[in-house]
Amino acid sequence: MLIFLLSSQHWLEKLGNSLRAFLSQIGGWGVLVLAIGDSSFLSLPEGNDLLIVVLSTGGSWGNMAYFVGMTTIGSVIGCSLLYLVGRKGGSPLLRRKFAKHNVDRAERLFEKYGILTVMIPSILPPPLPFKIFVLSAGVFRLNTVAFLTAVVVGRTLRYSMWGILAVLYGNSVKQFMKQNLDVVGIAMLGMFLLLIAGTVVYYLLRIRAGRTGKPY
Repeated sequence: MLIFLLSSQHWLEKLGNSLRAFLSQIGGWGVLVLAIGDSSFLSLPEGNDLLIVVLSTGGSWGNMAYFVGMTTIGSVIGCSLLYLVGRKGGSPLLRRKFAKHNVDRAERLFEKYGILTVMIPSILPPPLPFKIFVLSAGVFRLNTVAFLTAVVVGRTLRYSMWGILAVLYGNSVKQFMKQNLDVVGIAMLGMFLLLIAGTVVYYLLRIRAGRTGKPY
């Protein structure tokens, strides 16, 4: 039994290495296809993040931006497919695939926070679930423009972060990524919330200045 398990792991490892080599050869189109699958009906945890690091390491800023862009486009397409399934009657699928208390919690979050219910999970890495929020966005009728905006902003922030780190620090990012994925995710969420808070404060000051006639 042990021999069988070891041989299976070896076979799976070889398959994974071959897949990564293939995707590296076809470049941006490879990560786009992978992102479509990962964001729709497949599950490849950290696959997109790791490929961006691999393909951006040692490259130029333009090369990194290309891979980040292709991955983001693929993720938006994949999420849109899942979202459309939800809008076209995906409630039975949602309740069959996820536990009832998780579905009920997702519904409450959409009612309370709207677009942020998709945007924040789209930034954070695994193990935070994302597909339940994508499918729920369709089932609970989140506005299509709001949904697409959330995914585009969230995925761009997430993948850009890995691309920038890969260009700046190279191969060491891969090891750092494996050991500190949750920490990076929390840091990204913190920066995003600070950006939101700063934007809100800025516009509040502008509104106040308009009312009082004083510069802000």
